[in-house]
Amino acid sequence: MDLLREEDIDPAPLAGKRIAIVGFGNQGRAQALNLKDSGIEVVVGLRGNSASKFEAQAAGLATDLLDRAVASAEVVMLLIPDEVIGDVYREIEHCLSEGSALGFSHGLAIHFKVVEPRSDLDIFLIAPKGPGSALRSLYQQGEGMYALWSVAHDRSGNARDIALAYGRAIGCARAGLIASSFGEECESDLFNEHAVVWGPIPEIMAMGFDVLVEAGISPEVAYLECVGELKLLAGLIEQRGPAGMREAISNAAELGAFLGGPRLIDESVREKMRKILGEIRAGHFAEELKREEASGYARLEHARTQARSSLMQETFRRLSAPNE
Repeated sequence: MDLLREEDIDPAPLAGKRIAIVGFGNQGRAQALNLKDSGIEVVVGLRGNSASKFEAQAAGLATDLLDRAVASAEVVMLLIPDEVIGDVYREIEHCLSEGSALGFSHGLAIHFKVVEPRSDLDIFLIAPKGPGSALRSLYQQGEGMYALWSVAHDRSGNARDIALAYGRAIGCARAGLIASSFGEECESDLFNEHAVVWGPIPEIMAMGFDVLVEAGISPEVAYLECVGELKLLAGLIEQRGPAGMREAISNAAELGAFLGGPRLIDESVREKMRKILGEIRAGHFAEELKREEASGYARLEHARTQARSSLMQETFRRLSAPNE
Protein backbone atom coordinates (compact mmCIF):
# COMPACT_ATOMS: atom_id res chain seq x y z
CA MET A 1 0.00 0.00 0.00
CA ASP A 2 1.33 3.41 -1.00
CA LEU A 3 0.32 5.61 1.93
CA LEU A 4 1.63 9.13 2.56
CA ARG A 5 1.17 11.34 5.60
CA GLU A 6 1.75 15.02 6.34
CA GLU A 7 5.46 14.68 6.99
CA ASP A 8 5.91 12.99 3.58
CA ILE A 9 4.29 15.80 1.59
CA ASP A 10 5.65 19.18 0.54
CA PRO A 11 2.98 21.92 0.81
CA ALA A 12 4.97 24.25 -1.49
CA PRO A 13 3.20 23.31 -4.78
CA LEU A 14 0.13 25.26 -3.61
CA ALA A 15 2.08 28.24 -2.29
CA GLY A 16 0.86 31.44 -3.92
CA LYS A 17 -1.82 29.61 -5.89
CA ARG A 18 -5.52 30.43 -5.85
CA ILE A 19 -7.97 27.55 -5.66
CA ALA A 20 -11.50 27.85 -7.00
CA ILE A 21 -14.07 25.59 -5.39
CA VAL A 22 -16.97 24.97 -7.73
CA GLY A 23 -19.98 24.01 -5.64
CA PHE A 24 -20.73 24.68 -1.99
CA GLY A 25 -22.44 21.50 -0.90
CA ASN A 26 -21.28 18.79 1.49
CA GLN A 27 -17.72 18.50 0.20
CA GLY A 28 -17.38 22.01 -1.24
CA ARG A 29 -18.05 23.76 2.04
CA ALA A 30 -15.74 21.52 4.06
CA GLN A 31 -12.86 21.59 1.62
CA ALA A 32 -13.07 25.36 1.11
CA LEU A 33 -12.99 26.04 4.85
CA ASN A 34 -10.17 23.57 5.47
CA LEU A 35 -8.11 25.13 2.68
CA LYS A 36 -8.73 28.60 4.07
CA ASP A 37 -7.67 27.51 7.55
CA SER A 38 -4.51 26.01 6.02
CA GLY A 39 -3.58 29.43 4.65
CA ILE A 40 -4.58 28.80 1.04
CA GLU A 41 -6.26 31.52 -1.02
CA VAL A 42 -9.73 30.19 -1.87
CA VAL A 43 -12.62 31.51 -3.90
CA VAL A 44 -16.00 29.78 -4.15
CA GLY A 45 -17.46 29.95 -7.64
CA LEU A 46 -21.25 30.28 -7.68
CA ARG A 47 -24.00 31.21 -10.06
CA GLY A 48 -25.48 34.67 -9.68
CA ASN A 49 -28.69 33.37 -8.12
CA SER A 50 -27.05 30.87 -5.76
CA ALA A 51 -28.43 30.86 -2.23
CA SER A 52 -25.03 29.62 -1.01
CA LYS A 53 -23.39 33.01 -1.60
CA PHE A 54 -24.34 34.46 1.77
CA GLU A 55 -23.53 31.23 3.62
CA ALA A 56 -20.07 31.14 2.09
CA GLN A 57 -19.42 34.79 2.81
CA ALA A 58 -20.68 34.41 6.38
CA ALA A 59 -18.11 31.63 6.81
CA GLY A 60 -15.38 34.08 5.78
CA LEU A 61 -14.89 32.77 2.25
CA ALA A 62 -14.43 34.85 -0.86
CA THR A 63 -17.05 34.26 -3.57
CA ASP A 64 -17.35 35.22 -7.20
CA LEU A 65 -19.40 34.39 -10.23
CA LEU A 66 -18.61 30.93 -11.56
CA ASP A 67 -16.77 31.95 -14.72
CA ARG A 68 -14.69 34.64 -13.01
CA ALA A 69 -13.75 32.38 -10.11
CA VAL A 70 -12.55 29.66 -12.48
CA ALA A 71 -10.62 32.09 -14.66
CA SER A 72 -8.83 33.56 -11.65
CA ALA A 73 -7.53 30.25 -10.25
CA GLU A 74 -4.58 27.98 -10.94
CA VAL A 75 -6.38 25.02 -9.37
CA VAL A 76 -10.11 24.33 -9.82
CA MET A 77 -12.00 21.69 -7.81
CA LEU A 78 -15.27 20.44 -9.29
CA LEU A 79 -17.29 19.50 -6.19
CA ILE A 80 -20.77 19.28 -7.65
CA PRO A 81 -23.16 16.33 -8.13
CA ASP A 82 -22.02 13.71 -10.63
CA GLU A 83 -25.22 13.96 -12.65
CA VAL A 84 -24.63 17.64 -13.55
CA ILE A 85 -20.85 17.79 -13.55
CA GLY A 86 -20.55 17.27 -17.30
CA ASP A 87 -22.83 20.20 -18.11
CA VAL A 88 -21.00 22.47 -15.67
CA TYR A 89 -17.58 21.51 -17.04
CA ARG A 90 -18.66 22.31 -20.59
CA GLU A 91 -19.91 25.67 -19.33
CA ILE A 92 -16.62 26.63 -17.68
CA GLU A 93 -14.11 24.88 -19.96
CA HIS A 94 -13.27 28.06 -21.86
CA CYS A 95 -12.61 29.88 -18.56
CA LEU A 96 -9.91 27.49 -17.34
CA SER A 97 -6.43 28.99 -17.64
CA GLU A 98 -4.04 27.12 -19.90
CA GLY A 99 -1.98 24.65 -17.88
CA SER A 100 -4.15 24.91 -14.77
CA ALA A 101 -5.08 21.90 -12.63
CA LEU A 102 -8.58 20.45 -12.48
CA GLY A 103 -9.45 18.33 -9.45
CA PHE A 104 -12.23 15.94 -8.52
CA SER A 105 -13.33 14.20 -5.32
CA HIS A 106 -15.08 11.33 -7.09
CA GLY A 107 -13.81 9.33 -10.03
CA LEU A 108 -17.06 8.91 -11.96
CA ALA A 109 -16.79 11.95 -14.22
CA ILE A 110 -13.39 10.98 -15.61
CA HIS A 111 -13.73 7.19 -15.44
CA PHE A 112 -16.97 7.15 -17.44
CA LYS A 113 -15.97 10.10 -19.66
CA VAL A 114 -18.78 12.34 -18.43
CA VAL A 115 -16.07 15.01 -18.48
CA GLU A 116 -13.40 14.93 -21.20
CA PRO A 117 -11.00 17.68 -20.17
CA ARG A 118 -8.77 19.76 -22.40
CA SER A 119 -5.39 18.22 -23.06
CA ASP A 120 -3.44 21.14 -21.54
CA LEU A 121 -4.87 20.58 -18.04
CA ASP A 122 -3.52 18.58 -15.12
CA ILE A 123 -6.25 16.21 -13.89
CA PHE A 124 -6.10 14.89 -10.34
CA LEU A 125 -8.26 13.17 -7.73
CA ILE A 126 -8.46 13.71 -3.98
CA ALA A 127 -11.36 11.66 -2.63
CA PRO A 128 -11.96 11.90 1.14
CA LYS A 129 -13.47 8.67 2.42
CA GLY A 130 -16.38 10.20 4.28
CA PRO A 131 -18.88 13.07 4.25
CA GLY A 132 -17.83 16.70 4.23
CA SER A 133 -19.28 17.35 7.68
CA ALA A 134 -16.90 14.76 9.16
CA LEU A 135 -13.99 16.05 7.05
CA ARG A 136 -14.52 19.50 8.53
CA SER A 137 -15.02 18.42 12.15
CA LEU A 138 -11.94 16.16 12.07
CA TYR A 139 -9.86 19.00 10.67
CA GLN A 140 -11.03 21.31 13.45
CA GLN A 141 -10.08 18.65 16.01
CA GLY A 142 -6.57 18.44 14.59
CA GLU A 143 -7.28 15.06 13.02
CA GLY A 144 -7.86 13.88 9.46
CA MET A 145 -9.81 11.59 7.17
CA TYR A 146 -8.25 9.04 4.83
CA ALA A 147 -8.42 9.99 1.16
CA LEU A 148 -7.57 8.32 -2.12
CA TRP A 149 -5.47 10.22 -4.64
CA SER A 150 -4.67 9.80 -8.29
CA VAL A 151 -3.49 11.67 -11.37
CA ALA A 152 -5.21 11.04 -14.70
CA HIS A 153 -3.22 13.57 -16.75
CA ASP A 154 0.08 15.18 -15.85
CA ARG A 155 0.54 17.94 -18.40
CA SER A 156 2.75 20.14 -16.22
CA GLY A 157 4.86 17.43 -14.63
CA ASN A 158 3.68 18.67 -11.23
CA ALA A 159 0.20 17.15 -11.04
CA ARG A 160 1.21 14.57 -8.42
CA ASP A 161 2.74 17.21 -6.18
CA ILE A 162 -0.31 19.48 -6.53
CA ALA A 163 -2.67 16.62 -5.70
CA LEU A 164 -0.71 15.60 -2.61
CA ALA A 165 -0.36 19.19 -1.41
CA TYR A 166 -4.11 19.63 -1.84
CA GLY A 167 -4.81 16.49 0.18
CA ARG A 168 -2.48 17.80 2.87
CA ALA A 169 -4.14 21.23 2.92
CA ILE A 170 -7.64 19.81 3.52
CA GLY A 171 -6.29 17.71 6.39
CA CYS A 172 -6.51 14.26 4.85
CA ALA A 173 -2.77 13.61 5.06
CA ARG A 174 -3.08 13.69 8.85
CA ALA A 175 -4.73 10.27 8.49
CA GLY A 176 -3.17 9.21 5.19
CA LEU A 177 -3.36 9.60 1.42
CA ILE A 178 -3.61 6.27 -0.41
CA ALA A 179 -2.58 5.96 -4.05
CA SER A 180 -5.43 4.77 -6.25
CA SER A 181 -6.96 5.52 -9.65
CA PHE A 182 -10.09 7.26 -10.86
CA GLY A 183 -11.54 3.90 -11.87
CA GLU A 184 -10.75 2.10 -8.62
CA GLU A 185 -12.12 4.94 -6.50
CA CYS A 186 -15.29 5.23 -8.58
CA GLU A 187 -16.08 1.53 -8.79
CA SER A 188 -15.39 0.77 -5.13
CA ASP A 189 -17.34 3.80 -3.94
CA LEU A 190 -20.40 3.02 -6.07
CA PHE A 191 -20.21 -0.66 -5.10
CA ASN A 192 -20.21 0.25 -1.41
CA GLU A 193 -23.24 2.49 -1.90
CA HIS A 194 -25.14 -0.17 -3.84
CA ALA A 195 -24.13 -3.37 -2.13
CA VAL A 196 -22.67 -2.86 1.34
CA VAL A 197 -23.07 0.12 3.68
CA TRP A 198 -25.59 2.57 2.24
CA GLY A 199 -27.91 0.16 0.45
CA PRO A 200 -28.19 -3.21 2.24
CA ILE A 201 -27.55 -2.15 5.85
CA PRO A 202 -30.49 0.30 6.06
CA GLU A 203 -32.69 -2.24 4.26
CA ILE A 204 -31.82 -5.07 6.66
CA MET A 205 -32.38 -2.76 9.64
CA ALA A 206 -35.82 -1.82 8.31
CA MET A 207 -36.73 -5.44 7.61
CA GLY A 208 -35.60 -6.56 11.06
CA PHE A 209 -37.60 -3.75 12.64
CA ASP A 210 -40.71 -4.83 10.69
CA VAL A 211 -40.31 -8.51 11.62
CA LEU A 212 -40.07 -7.70 15.32
CA VAL A 213 -43.06 -5.32 15.26
CA GLU A 214 -45.14 -7.88 13.32
CA ALA A 215 -44.27 -10.42 16.06
CA GLY A 216 -45.63 -8.14 18.78
CA ILE A 217 -42.45 -6.38 19.92
CA SER A 218 -43.01 -2.69 20.64
CA PRO A 219 -41.64 -0.30 17.98
CA GLU A 220 -39.40 1.38 20.55
CA VAL A 221 -37.72 -1.87 21.58
CA ALA A 222 -37.46 -3.00 17.94
CA TYR A 223 -35.82 0.31 17.03
CA LEU A 224 -33.29 0.15 19.83
CA GLU A 225 -32.34 -3.42 18.89
CA CYS A 226 -32.24 -3.13 15.09
CA VAL A 227 -31.14 0.48 14.62
CA GLY A 228 -29.82 1.89 17.87
CA GLU A 229 -27.05 -0.68 18.28
CA LEU A 230 -25.55 0.03 14.87
CA LYS A 231 -23.47 2.92 16.24
CA LEU A 232 -22.08 0.55 18.90
CA LEU A 233 -21.05 -1.90 16.17
CA ALA A 234 -19.40 0.84 14.13
CA GLY A 235 -17.60 2.21 17.17
CA LEU A 236 -16.19 -1.18 18.12
CA ILE A 237 -14.98 -1.85 14.58
CA GLU A 238 -13.29 1.55 14.46
CA GLN A 239 -11.59 0.95 17.81
CA ARG A 240 -10.69 -2.73 17.53
CA GLY A 241 -11.18 -3.92 13.94
CA PRO A 242 -13.69 -6.59 12.80
CA ALA A 243 -12.11 -9.42 14.82
CA GLY A 244 -11.75 -7.25 17.91
CA MET A 245 -15.39 -6.21 17.63
CA ARG A 246 -16.53 -9.82 17.93
CA GLU A 247 -14.23 -10.43 20.88
CA ALA A 248 -15.68 -7.39 22.69
CA ILE A 249 -19.28 -8.62 22.70
CA SER A 250 -20.86 -11.31 24.87
CA ASN A 251 -20.59 -15.01 24.05
CA ALA A 252 -24.33 -15.07 23.37
CA ALA A 253 -24.08 -12.17 20.92
CA GLU A 254 -21.03 -13.66 19.22
CA LEU A 255 -22.65 -17.10 18.87
CA GLY A 256 -25.86 -15.55 17.56
CA ALA A 257 -23.86 -13.64 14.95
CA PHE A 258 -21.94 -16.80 14.03
CA LEU A 259 -25.13 -18.81 13.53
CA GLY A 260 -27.43 -16.18 12.06
CA GLY A 261 -25.18 -14.10 9.81
CA PRO A 262 -24.24 -16.76 7.25
CA ARG A 263 -27.88 -17.91 6.96
CA LEU A 264 -28.80 -14.48 5.61
CA ILE A 265 -25.57 -13.47 3.88
CA ASP A 266 -24.83 -16.57 1.83
CA GLU A 267 -23.24 -17.28 -1.55
CA SER A 268 -26.32 -16.03 -3.37
CA VAL A 269 -25.62 -12.58 -1.92
CA ARG A 270 -22.03 -12.77 -3.17
CA GLU A 271 -23.30 -13.51 -6.66
CA LYS A 272 -25.70 -10.57 -6.50
CA MET A 273 -22.84 -8.35 -5.38
CA ARG A 274 -20.75 -9.49 -8.34
CA LYS A 275 -23.63 -8.71 -10.68
CA ILE A 276 -24.01 -5.23 -9.22
CA LEU A 277 -20.28 -4.59 -9.59
CA GLY A 278 -20.43 -5.73 -13.21
CA GLU A 279 -23.29 -3.34 -13.92
CA ILE A 280 -21.39 -0.47 -12.30
CA ARG A 281 -18.27 -1.23 -14.36
CA ALA A 282 -20.32 -1.35 -17.54
CA GLY A 283 -21.52 2.22 -16.90
CA HIS A 284 -25.17 1.34 -16.31
CA PHE A 285 -25.39 3.28 -13.05
CA ALA A 286 -23.78 6.39 -14.55
CA GLU A 287 -26.49 6.35 -17.21
CA GLU A 288 -29.20 5.67 -14.63
CA LEU A 289 -28.05 8.63 -12.52
CA LYS A 290 -28.36 10.99 -15.46
CA ARG A 291 -31.86 9.69 -16.24
CA GLU A 292 -32.89 10.20 -12.62
CA GLU A 293 -31.70 13.81 -12.76
CA ALA A 294 -33.64 14.37 -15.99
CA SER A 295 -36.83 13.10 -14.30
CA GLY A 296 -36.49 15.62 -11.49
CA TYR A 297 -35.37 12.81 -9.13
CA ALA A 298 -38.86 11.29 -9.21
CA ARG A 299 -37.90 7.92 -7.72
CA LEU A 300 -35.72 9.46 -5.05
CA GLU A 301 -38.42 11.91 -4.02
CA HIS A 302 -40.94 9.07 -3.75
CA ALA A 303 -38.53 7.00 -1.65
CA ARG A 304 -37.77 9.98 0.61
CA THR A 305 -41.47 10.61 1.18
CA GLN A 306 -42.05 6.97 2.11
CA ALA A 307 -39.08 6.95 4.49
CA ARG A 308 -40.25 10.11 6.28
CA SER A 309 -43.69 8.60 6.92
CA SER A 310 -42.50 5.14 8.02
CA LEU A 311 -43.15 3.70 11.47
CA MET A 312 -39.40 3.36 11.97
CA GLN A 313 -38.87 7.10 11.39
CA GLU A 314 -41.82 7.93 13.63
CA THR A 315 -40.28 5.75 16.35
CA PHE A 316 -37.02 7.62 15.94
CA ARG A 317 -38.86 10.91 16.43
CA ARG A 318 -40.53 9.65 19.61
CA LEU A 319 -37.29 8.36 21.07
CA SER A 320 -35.43 11.52 20.13
CA ALA A 321 -38.04 13.95 21.46
CA PRO A 322 -36.95 15.85 24.58
CA ASN A 323 -38.58 14.82 27.82
CA GLU A 324 -41.58 16.97 28.67
